[in-house]
Amino acid sequence: MANTYTQIYIHLIFAVKGRASLIPREHKTELQKYITGVIVNKKNKLITIENEPDHIHILVALRPDTSISELARDIKSNSSRWMNEQEWMVSEFRWQEGFGAFSYSRSLLSQVIAYIQNQEQHHKKQTFREEYIALLEAFGIEFDEQYLFDFTALG
Repeated sequence: MANTYTQIYIHLIFAVKGRASLIPREHKTELQKYITGVIVNKKNKLITIENEPDHIHILVALRPDTSISELARDIKSNSSRWMNEQEWMVSEFRWQEGFGAFSYSRSLLSQVIAYIQNQEQHHKKQTFREEYIALLEAFGIEFDEQYLFDFTALG
């Protein structure tokens, strides 16, 4: 891709299947390193990553020849397989179907990075459901609640 210059920043969000809190806090760094490897192997650049036990936020600088859907699929499938191989939990680990992807300009990167890195504190004030719906509304994305992540009984 000679003479191709881009600046594409994507904030990916996806949740654990059933919104179960299956990502052990003591292993979150290992998961984040593994996902970083998936992103780098796809020749994209990780800006920041942070997760709670039931969901994850990833900010990536995307190559113009990378499909957001394919990158999300690869991250989810590879990390699910890897998590199950670790045997950290009694039940099978799976990400929920679908994801959120939000684009940002370079001028907002420091704010987005701070937002992602401050997830633990952020979720003391706002549930993941509230956060996700607020992002969809802020970006003017129409949605049907029945197709959002499975929020039943977990908020």
